[in-house]
Amino acid sequence: MTWKWVVGPMFLYVCERLVRFYRSQQKVVITKVVMHPSKTLELQLKKKGFKMEVGQYVFMQCPSISQLEWHPFTLTSAPEEDHFSVHIRIVGDWTQALYTACGGDKTVVLDAWTLPKVAVDGPFGTASEDVFRYEVVMLVGAGIGVTPFASVLKSVWYKHVQENNVFTKKIYFYWLCPETQAFEWFADLLQSLERQMTEKNMSDFLSYNIYLTRWKDAEAAHLRVQYEAEDDPITGLKQKTRYGKPNWDNEFSTIATQHPGSKVGVFLCGPTALATALGKQCISHTESGTEFIFNKENF
Repeated sequence: MTWKWVVGPMFLYVCERLVRFYRSQQKVVITKVVMHPSKTLELQLKKKGFKMEVGQYVFMQCPSISQLEWHPFTLTSAPEEDHFSVHIRIVGDWTQALYTACGGDKTVVLDAWTLPKVAVDGPFGTASEDVFRYEVVMLVGAGIGVTPFASVLKSVWYKHVQENNVFTKKIYFYWLCPETQAFEWFADLLQSLERQMTEKNMSDFLSYNIYLTRWKDAEAAHLRVQYEAEDDPITGLKQKTRYGKPNWDNEFSTIATQHPGSKVGVFLCGPTALATALGKQCISHTESGTEFIFNKENF
């Protein structure tokens, strides 16, 4: 009787592979390649009929590297943009090969026709899609886990520039990073948001807290000297970088006090240990009319 239990799943698997094969035949064009510090590769792409929502992800294949390997990457572009983009951290053989194929190890600019062909399957949904359903939102990213929130923050910026109504009235953004180099590619987006929000008298809309969880003693001494400067010496932002890890109990208590009776959406993209800690905080601080609703993506 084993075949009865095997045929169903095998049929679904074959259907999924056929759909992916069909999608992989649709033409994808790499329109721009950006090499960010700390070996992070940004690919801007276009595909006919491609539509996305904030926080979604795609599977990518590069046939010149491997005909069989598909890898998931979070979209960092906003739905309002005329392209979609991914940020790829170079941490393995496949990503290193893609980095090399895109000219990451060269000083000259490659012609568009020399760039590798890629196939894209998706987009697929995640918990971050629901971010605009809450009036108050907490976004927590750890390391490269900040990528889905790049899409969220870009979309917020576009909505306000286009003067579209946004149900979300307040965003608390937390980014925990182990090294200063990882801040560099994302700091440009935050600087742009900071400037635009100031110009529109909306400085209170976005509160962001950046935490450096590991640092060298010599580096810390140098940063302490510059701490009194107007802009942060690491990110160039008005908001100063903090050291260590957040006191989540205090953060949740403060937000609950400032937004009584609200539903607060808590969105995490990070490790399982952090997800467990935030899940417990959501439960313990859901009181007196303020409800914290936890949404997570683990890696």
